[in-house]
Amino acid sequence: MIIRPATTSDIPSITEIYARSVDQEFVSFELEPPDDVEMLKRMNGLKAKNYPYLVAEVENQVAGYAYASAHRPRPAYSKTVESTVYVAPQFWRQGIASSLLTALVETCRKQKFREMIAIAACEPHAELSDIPSIQLHLSNGFVDSGRLKSVGHKHGKWLDIVLMQRSL
Repeated sequence: MIIRPATTSDIPSITEIYARSVDQEFVSFELEPPDDVEMLKRMNGLKAKNYPYLVAEVENQVAGYAYASAHRPRPAYSKTVESTVYVAPQFWRQGIASSLLTALVETCRKQKFREMIAIAACEPHAELSDIPSIQLHLSNGFVDSGRLKSVGHKHGKWLDIVLMQRSL
């Protein structure tokens, strides 16, 4: 596995990975998957603001991606970033998400960010230990910072979000 900065040529794979998550999972509250043009615009927007955008490559195939973005737009939040990690299902449970998150944390640390926030969706009453995204972050140094109940509606269900935080 190679973790490297994402490039324009990675966009079709990134778009495909994200589209599946939008269509079939709760991890994103987006309801319609964006196309390659929109995903490229988003990536370029983050990179223009010096946020890291990484991909994990396995045998010349993009297995997953991760990026940091502004947690909130106001200047007082400028040293706090939000993490995002997606992995193609055929690469789940192979350590790729953890490797991406580790690289993202380290890159953000080197860029002098102070705090990283992660937000994970879950069904009401779900146990945190049953949610892979939450376990990924907790096992990588994040702490549970609270749960907002029934704040999103997707696939016919009201969903909670769990907030996690890690000092960099």
